Amino acid sequence: MNSKQIEETLRDYSWMLNEIKRQRQLIDYEGGNLVAQSGIESTMPKAKGGTSDPIALEVIRRDKNSKWLDKLETKVLFIQKRIHLITDEREKAVLECMLDGLSMSAITAHMGLSRTHIYRIKDSIVLQMLHFEHFGQYEQKMPKNKQCV
Repeated sequence: MNSKQIEETLRDYSWMLNEIKRQRQLIDYEGGNLVAQSGIESTMPKAKGGTSDPIALEVIRRDKNSKWLDKLETKVLFIQKRIHLITDEREKAVLECMLDGLSMSAITAHMGLSRTHIYRIKDSIVLQMLHFEHFGQYEQKMPKNKQCV
């Protein structure tokens, strides 16, 4: 992830978490109102080019939602694995406010700091998460069994 993507994920974290919860509940729900046609409609010709099977369409829709849900979960986990990096008290407070879904204006009012200062703190948080990302990639590339003499 680059700094812009991290910033967007921090901003969207709250709704993404809520959406993950909602989607998981939908995936667990196996019932539905899928009713087959009956009467004269069932004997009429169907449109060409697509499936008219409601079960197949629901499977396709859920498969697309499942892939989207995986993307959301990846982004949320990215942030959750890096929360421990933020050790400064002000940065922690700003981060928690962002994760709770507060706007930057609301955070400014809550913290009693200038808007510019809040944005600097946010940029510092993003940079720390970004540097951890680069350090983590570097660490993975290094061989584990080699030692410096």
